[in-house]
Amino acid sequence: MPQYKHSVSLTEDKCNGCTNCLKRCPTEAIRIRNGHAVIKTERCIDCGECIRRCPYNAKKATYDPLESIQEYRWKIALPAPALFGQFDHLNDLDYVLNGLIEFGFDDVFEVARGAELVSEYTRLYLRNKASGDLVISSACPAVTRLISVRFPSLCKNLLPILPPVELAARVARKEAKRKNPELRDEDIGVFFISPCPAKVSYVKNPIGVQKSAVDKVLSISDIYFKLISIMSKIKNPWPLSSTGLIGIGWAGTGGEASALFNDKYLAADGIENVIQVLDAIENGNISGLEFVELNACNGGCVGGTMNVENPYISKARLQNLKRFLPVSMNHVPLNIGGEQNKEIPKETMWETGVEYSPVLQLDDDTIQAMRKMGEIQKLTKSFPNLDCGSCGAPSCRALAEDIVRGEADEDSCMMKWKEKMQSLREGKNSNDG
Repeated sequence: MPQYKHSVSLTEDKCNGCTNCLKRCPTEAIRIRNGHAVIKTERCIDCGECIRRCPYNAKKATYDPLESIQEYRWKIALPAPALFGQFDHLNDLDYVLNGLIEFGFDDVFEVARGAELVSEYTRLYLRNKASGDLVISSACPAVTRLISVRFPSLCKNLLPILPPVELAARVARKEAKRKNPELRDEDIGVFFISPCPAKVSYVKNPIGVQKSAVDKVLSISDIYFKLISIMSKIKNPWPLSSTGLIGIGWAGTGGEASALFNDKYLAADGIENVIQVLDAIENGNISGLEFVELNACNGGCVGGTMNVENPYISKARLQNLKRFLPVSMNHVPLNIGGEQNKEIPKETMWETGVEYSPVLQLDDDTIQAMRKMGEIQKLTKSFPNLDCGSCGAPSCRALAEDIVRGEADEDSCMMKWKEKMQSLREGKNSNDG
């Protein structure tokens, strides 16, 4: 299995070992060792929760610098729908798109256009699928990786359609070559302007395809202030936008699901809520639904850690923007025979499925794995069940697992250590007497 390339990293000299990230990591991927955090990369899903929680800015997202656009002859910007919610008093998407052209891009292709196409493809998929299995959105890379790591039985439920950013990148690249036939593949740079580190990870570790059509990923927070200055000088922007309220709606929770035009869906955000929903699905406690939309960030993509604005303010701004937009401007082409004969193009479906990543597996041998599980349960019962984090693990059970894996010892538990010291003192006092 190829090594997963992460987009969340730790600056060790900034870390104070405060345990804020330790307690909130959804996959228990963080430990405190020698006074600072350590990320267990095999467990990390790049959700960015540790970035959000760290008061010392010791966790950071890794992405490409703005200067990297100079590496290509023809530069295409793919702005995420969340970008438009960062600007106050914005009533026309074209100001942002013209700002990107003025910044140095040769073309702009809105990811919202890809989102509108994915919405139509999803409706077709739900209408035509043979099984009655619940379908889970695959648009949030953090959720998809969470499923592959922690909920392997649900991998088959993931929607096998390319996410909007990938579809937008492919169409944008194709259009650029059609309009500029002299361009070679290596001349074209496709730059996704991202709200979160999980989507940076997607480009490094694409889901459903061998290689992403996105070349670089920029941060909304990096380009925001540059755009503010440029946009203030634009008086009459060129009409560049080609998206409707469905595409823009994908920036917030419920936008993807509501575009299905039925009420058999559930939309949840925030990584802890997502885990609860996945637990319920895995246990068979959710019925009567066709589709589940899950977003790791609170509020949806507007809550990503690479944004600059409060997610709820951003979402309110997008609501205002949508009042001026048509429902959708991007549609699946009609085949002969009319509406009922629309088809999902093969090139928009996954080339490969999502596979289980056995990073939580205790042992390749089932007998040994069961033995180790028994040891973990026994150790966990011997601990005080405080989940205080002073041992450097997020919970007593996590410490027990670390011990069984050979990564810690029982003396790591402060309560156990105190009991041991107390016993030694009592033994010494008894001998002295």
